[in-house]
Parts: sequence; C-alpha cells; structure tokens
Amino acid sequence: MEKPKTKPMDKEGEKTFSADRLDVWAFAQAGGQLAGRDQLPKYERLTLDTQGLRPDLFVDWQAEGSVRKAALGGVAQAWLQLRVHATVPLLCQRCLTPVDVPLVVERAFRFVADEATAEALDEGCEEDLLVLSRSFDLRALIEDELILALPLVPMHDRCPVAVPMASSDPDFDAAGADKPHPFAALAGLRKDQHGK
Repeated sequence: MEKPKTKPMDKEGEKTFSADRLDVWAFAQAGGQLAGRDQLPKYERLTLDTQGLRPDLFVDWQAEGSVRKAALGGVAQAWLQLRVHATVPLLCQRCLTPVDVPLVVERAFRFVADEATAEALDEGCEEDLLVLSRSFDLRALIEDELILALPLVPMHDRCPVAVPMASSDPDFDAAGADKPHPFAALAGLRKDQHGK
C-alpha cells in the first residue's frame, strides 16, 4: 500500500506540523497549512459500508489554521478551516449495484479550552466547536466529517441496469389485480355525457 502523503505547506525555516498529532494552537498562530492525499482504506470506519475498494480512490484534504479575535472581550481563538474531497463506492439503493459517490466537506471549526466550555457554548453557536489539543488527530476529524457527509440513500443519477419493479409477495400482486382502476368509473361517466 502506498504511504500516505502529507505535505506541510509552511514557509522554509518555520515549524512543520503533523496531521496525526497536530498542536492546534501553534498551527493556528503560525497560520499553518497542511494538505494530504490518502488512500481511502486508511479511513477504516468510512470504508465499513463501501463496495469494492479500488487503488484509484483517494481522500484529498487541506487544513488551514488561523487566530481570530472574539467580538466580545477580544480573546484570541484558534480556528481550523477544513476542505476534503473524496469518492466513496457505496451500494445504490435503487438497483443494488455499486455507485461512486463524491463527497465534499468545507467546514470551519473553532477551538475552545475544554469539553465543559464546548458543551456550554454549543447551543448558542453557529460554528462547530472542538477542544483545543496539542496532539489533535486531524485525520480522525476528516473521517468523522466524511462519514457525516455520506448520503442516507445512495443512488445513481441513472442506474446502469434496469430496475425490476416486481414484488416478492405474490399476494401483493394478486391484490392489485383484483382492485378496479380508481378512474374507471370516471371514464364511464365521460362516455355517458358524450353519448347524449
């Protein structure tokens, strides 16, 4: 398996950062940038429901840190902007064949001191809150966001095979055949009016 590529995009001489153990505050202060291209199987939880993993499937991501001042009090806060693109093979729920589903994530996260602060602020915040860490697992966040981006019902725009429209219950088909068409009576009325 190809070794995942992660390239720090920092200026020469500055601290380099790791996606596996990211010091979020230092990354934000430095205006750090990371980008990577990982093979899809690296994200094990994401691949649990996939159909036929292939070597041409990748997760491309970029992360950018920044420090912003809060409106009230002017306290500096660490932010992370995340962009992720991936294609995941899922099972089409209409024709039951594999379908490649493109996933795109673009999110901004604000970091707070601890879980208690995140819980207290969560309901009143529009942005996503995460706990500040010196060894933050960026790839775990990427995987979480991709899992959240999965469609509830994956389907082809146009299925490559004809979709059978049959019931597995013979009683269902028989019940439909016994019922008169709901507009048959209207058709009879129409003929009566034209016949006069």
